[in-house]
Amino acid sequence: MILSSIVLITLFLPKQPRFRYEFEKGKVWMHEDLISPYNFAVLKTQAELEKERENVLKSVYPIYDHNTQIAEQQIAQFEADLPEKWQAAGLDTLNIDVATYEQTGKKLLTDIYRRGVIALNNKFQGDRTHYNFTLLTDHVAKQMNTAAVFTTETAAEYVSKTINGRTAIKQKEWFIDVIGSYISVNYLFNESLTARLEEDALASISTTRGMVQRGELIVANGTTVNNEIYQKIESLRKAYEEEARIGGNRALVMLGQFFIVALVVSLLFVFIYLFRKDIYHNNRLIFLILIVITGMLLVLSWAIKIKLPSLYYIPYCIVPIIIRILFDTRLALNIHLLMVLLAAFFVPNSFEFVFLQFSAGMVAIYSIKTLVKREQFLISSAIILGTYLIAYIGMGLMRDGSLGNLYWSDIAPFVFSVLLTLLAYPLIYAFERLFGIISDVTLMELTNSNSKLLRELSYKAPGTFQHSMQVANLAEAAIYKIGGNTLLVRAGALYHDIGKMFNPQYFIENQTKGHNPHDGLSFEQSAQIIISHVAKGVELARKNQLPEVIIDFIRTHHGTTRVDYFYQSYIKSFPEKFVDEDIFHYPGPVPFSRETAVLMMADSVEAASRSLKEPSAQSLNDLVDKIIESKLNQKQLVNSNITLKDITMVSEIFKDMLKSIYHVRIDYDTSGKKSNTTTKVDMETPHTN
Repeated sequence: MILSSIVLITLFLPKQPRFRYEFEKGKVWMHEDLISPYNFAVLKTQAELEKERENVLKSVYPIYDHNTQIAEQQIAQFEADLPEKWQAAGLDTLNIDVATYEQTGKKLLTDIYRRGVIALNNKFQGDRTHYNFTLLTDHVAKQMNTAAVFTTETAAEYVSKTINGRTAIKQKEWFIDVIGSYISVNYLFNESLTARLEEDALASISTTRGMVQRGELIVANGTTVNNEIYQKIESLRKAYEEEARIGGNRALVMLGQFFIVALVVSLLFVFIYLFRKDIYHNNRLIFLILIVITGMLLVLSWAIKIKLPSLYYIPYCIVPIIIRILFDTRLALNIHLLMVLLAAFFVPNSFEFVFLQFSAGMVAIYSIKTLVKREQFLISSAIILGTYLIAYIGMGLMRDGSLGNLYWSDIAPFVFSVLLTLLAYPLIYAFERLFGIISDVTLMELTNSNSKLLRELSYKAPGTFQHSMQVANLAEAAIYKIGGNTLLVRAGALYHDIGKMFNPQYFIENQTKGHNPHDGLSFEQSAQIIISHVAKGVELARKNQLPEVIIDFIRTHHGTTRVDYFYQSYIKSFPEKFVDEDIFHYPGPVPFSRETAVLMMADSVEAASRSLKEPSAQSLNDLVDKIIESKLNQKQLVNSNITLKDITMVSEIFKDMLKSIYHVRIDYDTSGKKSNTTTKVDMETPHTN
């Protein structure tokens, strides 16, 4: 799997060569003197190209076509329509000569169309009133200005002014409206031809400004990299990469990438082998880690291939968040660091990239210590965005010493990246389902007492349910003190006895007074019924798709201990018979983590404490010590990574909590001195199991 991942990453990484020097504008050149290895052209900056492009576009006049047919059509239509409109307006009954109106209107329209009517274009007008344009009349070009022609508005004003000055025209307003309806644009904008001229003009723009000769000093050691030097170095970098891309050996480039990727992945798995052997020996978890790493690096390769405007659109922080929630902080930090260092080989301004991404990744990891609330994702995203902005502004001020040189549009990729980081939430759920991992979110859902299994347990075996709740409280408090996953141990405690739902009446916490179903069974049968609750619990858990880490608590909470009550009863009743101890032993395995070890001790202690008729401080202390010592003597804790110091702390926590549960308190004598021997049960408030 590791080798396949290395090969896949190497195949898809961009095969561009790598410029050996790191440089920043405004920083001191720390390398040796840079001498030009060959002749190359100095590229213009983006600002220079934009300015030249703007000037070139200003020099291109828009093209307008003179449509002569429009004038002919509109004037002819006016002549044809005037008699009808004259009659419709009732003017034929007046002593007015229609010919005068016809001649006047025809002359006005002829003058307007001879001068021309145009629709102004905002693109070329800008903040000016008028602009130059080229008029094509029968393929003959003529340079003009919009000030010399009419628009539909100015033509209407011209008509109104002219008619109002004619005394022979009596029906002025009516005639102005009639003529206005025959004014149309006859200078039509030729968009395609104009665009073609603009493209030709832009194509003529040179992207370079001068040459650097071979052997010429570009920058000396200790010199500050100003704008001019920066542009020369950047031009050399692009020329070098282009030359290497064309003349370099692609196979050797790929071999170099293979070595780098293999080194990075090897370092990661050395770390996993040394510090997380549980992951190293679990192929499912290794496969998950490789999928996350390979997936992110393939996304990076794809972004470089399609020439994404900014590589900061990629949500790099999604990887440390996923690894942190599914595994731990150290592994998340290690993976993020190695991935960012590997990506730095293929991105521009690699130092800035590493600083930004590593800072944001650290914040992402630290801001999600435990994911128990959905709003933590939003809070973490806001903190990550804040880190990006602070780092970006800080680097910009250090580089240029001016706020004016900060391009606020560059913030958009960071915002988009942080929004994509929210995809970690559904991805975590998908990985949990596919790889059988459990996160804090899932544990929180499992500890909900309204879940299907726990609700069923509370109905069918209420005594067992109460016992499980008390065990969960004991185990959680102990794990919190000695260090461990408190949510995990609580969930494990709540489900560890679900197998008792099959025969709840055979377990003492669910029995009613005066009825014990074991009375009619042999000791062997009773022992097997008691022992079977483990196997039945595992079967029920798998049927309900509980995670394996929860099933581990069911399998190990009794370890390989013996059902002593029925075993001792059998020996006393049949001293002459051979005893097959396997019948009276739980199948195991023994606990193999500090969480499962603490649960075993909490389960035994809580169950045994119920048998005390009058619990006292001393009796509870003795009971806890006896049970824990018994577990140690039976070697039930040898496989769990728990120390004697931890066990001592667990013991003290159990004692304190049991005293609180059973309301045990210390008597005080009349002198006010505390008695060391007298204890009693507070009977004013009856205790519950």
